[in-house]
Amino acid sequence: MIGTMLVFIPWDVMKTELAVWGFNPIHLQGFSILNLPVEEWLFFIAIPYACLFTYHAFEYLIKKDLLGKYAKTITAVFIVVLLLVAAFNPDRWYTFITFLLTAVFLSLHLFVFKVSYLGRFYVMYFVILIPFFIVNGALTGMFTPEPVVWYDDTRNLGIRLGTIPIEDAVYGLLMLLMNTTIYEWLKRRFPLTADRVTNPPKTGSPADAR
Repeated sequence: MIGTMLVFIPWDVMKTELAVWGFNPIHLQGFSILNLPVEEWLFFIAIPYACLFTYHAFEYLIKKDLLGKYAKTITAVFIVVLLLVAAFNPDRWYTFITFLLTAVFLSLHLFVFKVSYLGRFYVMYFVILIPFFIVNGALTGMFTPEPVVWYDDTRNLGIRLGTIPIEDAVYGLLMLLMNTTIYEWLKRRFPLTADRVTNPPKTGSPADAR
């Protein structure tokens, strides 16, 4: 999560300074760091943690890689669509930067990293879209007369999923894939620790004694 914050916090600070989006002070405690509300800092801890926990739980509970054989096709479709939308909207900063960076990161996975976990990642991502719409809807004014987070629609496509800019779903894809990538790298880097977490020894087994 810290690795992802090193990318997304500067991005968030810049976009807030440029008024691509902003925060309604009536919903905030009033304490900010680098011009970002403390609630926004906590967002980058709470949401990735919950999603990585979901990813790990699915990995533990669902042994079959349900979307594994479709992962390359899904990724390729995402890349083409994201690049096309970015190419036709270079003046809409939120759209252009988010879609372009997500397409590049997906391309790295497809052509360079050639990872095997994209199918499992997509299962997690598609499932968490349900709470995403509820939580992000609350933040963008679905249930309140004034949103917690506002957006300058001249910087995005102006397409809303309810009250949520469609870019937020792509932003979430990029952020969560980055978290998952670091998580999977750490599992490979420390395989013994990862194996004990994923497959804990049964009580009273010889492994307990060790």
